[in-house]
Amino acid sequence: MTKPPRKRNKATSASSSEDTPPDNQDIEENPATATITVTAVEVPELTEQEISDRLHLEKKVERAFFEAGKALMELRDRRLYRSTHKKYCRDRFSYTYRHVNYLIGGCLIVDNIKMGTNSSQNESQDEMGTNSSQILPTSEVQVRSLAKLEPQQQPEAWQQAVEQAGGKVPSGRIVKDVVQRILERTQAPNSYQIGEVCQILAKENAELRGKGSCWGIVSQVNDFSCTVKLWDGEYTVGLKYHKILQLLACRV
Repeated sequence: MTKPPRKRNKATSASSSEDTPPDNQDIEENPATATITVTAVEVPELTEQEISDRLHLEKKVERAFFEAGKALMELRDRRLYRSTHKKYCRDRFSYTYRHVNYLIGGCLIVDNIKMGTNSSQNESQDEMGTNSSQILPTSEVQVRSLAKLEPQQQPEAWQQAVEQAGGKVPSGRIVKDVVQRILERTQAPNSYQIGEVCQILAKENAELRGKGSCWGIVSQVNDFSCTVKLWDGEYTVGLKYHKILQLLACRV
């Protein structure tokens, strides 16, 4: 007996269920057309108290070298290091002898700048003793070259540097350029001669510390300086750097 023909299965669609990914399966997209969702974070504005705190902390940062110089000067003048040893600053702060003198000299220059500016302006002062519109140095390097000028010249030179910097804190290079122009304008011709005997007045010059009132002989005459021979070597000293040193000469 002939078997009846088997029923053929119904044709399925071209895309089977295996070809269709489930809903929770990631679909690879073209990176060029991918969409990235970024959640915006709202930054709250500073309150009046936060603004006041920020300004106060900024002034502390700006005055860091000034406060360090003041503290070092008091340590030196009161000899508060005497219970330790001569290399106190190097061992305690990792400061070289020259760097300590730079910081002390820098804080004295800042005092000169503040006094010179305050005397020419009539403005209210804040708790730090400075005018609200006064631009003050923020590092010792910015005022180092001002040591070559007389104290009464330093405020004017600093103000010129501030103006040249567009009303901002000037760099050490700008201040140095201003100082150089002032020196070139005010320097007098060198009148010393080789063989003259000179007495050294080592005020703020770190290289001449310990040589104050010592006598030396002029061994070379330059345009605006002299090379002086002392017992331990030769030193080139400027003529118009009276704050740093001065030469008192007599004929032999």
